Amino acid sequence: MKITLFGASGMIGSRILAELVARGHAVTAVARHPENITRADAKAEAGDLLNAHDVARVATGADAVVSAYAPGFDAPARLLDAARTLTGILPTVNVSRLLWVSGAGSLEVAPGVQLADAPDFPAAWKPTALAHRDALQILAASKLQWTALSPAALISPGHRTGKFRLGLDQLITDEKGQSSISAEDYAVAVVDELETPRHIRQRFTLGY
Repeated sequence: MKITLFGASGMIGSRILAELVARGHAVTAVARHPENITRADAKAEAGDLLNAHDVARVATGADAVVSAYAPGFDAPARLLDAARTLTGILPTVNVSRLLWVSGAGSLEVAPGVQLADAPDFPAAWKPTALAHRDALQILAASKLQWTALSPAALISPGHRTGKFRLGLDQLITDEKGQSSISAEDYAVAVVDELETPRHIRQRFTLGY
């Protein structure tokens, strides 16, 4: 497939890029600083996900778009701007498939209680968690064939095992109550979903 990947130089985006090219997909890797993308097996492009012209330019001809955009804790509203830009522009360039890298904060930890609303959820993370939650509503209101993948509570660089559990709206924890996933295995789940869609117009999650 031809994939346009936004946020390709980030912690999660770079792992998705590696997984995509390892499986033989043709990737346009988009970043604000494309010089940080040094792989010879992907096409690096400069682009701003909040710029409609840039999105149209790099997404045209793609079979699917992946957004691994991460604006940082200081600018959570940009996530909503990114979601609005993608849902507005992709249909105009005949791209219907979008995979959105979401957050864990909107996953349920008890009936009717989301992780972001739990008493011990870090205050510094909450604005971004709430922005990811609101972004899901923007995706749901669009006509795109979207999928959002929420990670476990902790996602960090690690190892590619290919062994994890999938779920929908509930946070996945292990027998010790811990919720984690490596960025490498998160990337495996992203590409699995692109290759064999099982969660069209849905959010799903994963964890060990």
